[in-house]
Amino acid sequence: MNNAPAYMQAGVLTAPRSIELQQRLIPEPGPGEVRIRMKMVGICGSDVSLFQGHRPDLSFPLITGHEGLGYVDKLGEGVSSHQLGDRVVIEPNYPCGQCDFCWQGRSNICANKRIIGVLETGCFAEYAVVPARFAWPVPDSISDEYAVVIEPTAVALHTLYSSPARPGDTIAIVGLGAIGLLVTHLAQRMGYTVLAYDRVQEKANLAATFGAKPIPAEATTSQIATYWKTANVHTVFECAGAAQAFTLAVEAAPRGAYVVVAGLSDKPSAITEFSITRQGITIITSIIYQHPIDFRRTMSLIESGFLQPGRIISARDQFGNLASALELACQGEHAKIVLLMGLQQD
Repeated sequence: MNNAPAYMQAGVLTAPRSIELQQRLIPEPGPGEVRIRMKMVGICGSDVSLFQGHRPDLSFPLITGHEGLGYVDKLGEGVSSHQLGDRVVIEPNYPCGQCDFCWQGRSNICANKRIIGVLETGCFAEYAVVPARFAWPVPDSISDEYAVVIEPTAVALHTLYSSPARPGDTIAIVGLGAIGLLVTHLAQRMGYTVLAYDRVQEKANLAATFGAKPIPAEATTSQIATYWKTANVHTVFECAGAAQAFTLAVEAAPRGAYVVVAGLSDKPSAITEFSITRQGITIITSIIYQHPIDFRRTMSLIESGFLQPGRIISARDQFGNLASALELACQGEHAKIVLLMGLQQD
């Protein structure tokens, strides 16, 4: 009998801007966990931020990545909710379910939540282990390319729902990466009017294919303010994750507007209390999603055909090219890069 340990390829972040494909032991699922043989993983803006070294408290080395799709390969003790071979998508944030915030229905800001790819091993690897209840079986009617972006779509859904704006209102979106485009798509499908802005004109053009009204990339803050005021913008969504984007969102927001901050910039913004209070601007924050309701809603909207989130995928590459794919993502030209593991269901 061969008892030799089994190894997998994993993308290991060893230092800022340094990620290596290394041989690692294939993990074993513990009680209540499942092991997933990865088929496809998406590169998120937060993966890019970690790669660039913008999170100083990160512990190296670390297997990053959290947007994963694959097949259940092994069941941990006590797992009866899944079967071997189930196609599943990973919900990568695990709230504790016991703290005051979780009890208040605010599990997205649970201080005890586990985050794969950041605080513990992620899914830039051939195999990943996750708690069974955070591995969502994917209906056959949802394609792989739609399934792999379920997680960022849930972020977009929560972001839109964080706003007091309602269908029929006009909203503006600053930053048209994955989240900004998915908020655009969701809002347009629900009956909002969307004005979309990004410094990369091609991204604004992509937003236009979802039905948004693009603002020219070269527009100044005062010109953007005029666009928004004329359109009677109710809420501005900052989805860029850049300090200057937050400054723009606040400075250009019409009097009495709401600004929803979904970006995660680690740099200070140039805004003053006076400019916020005089204009009556209300700032709301939004981060990730509520477990489990936002994931469930997202999957239902995709399964019904209401949403087609795979349309944001702008590049595909093999997992072996992880380092170059991350460098490409750093350039900020792509909405969503997806890596293919080269594994098929047996």
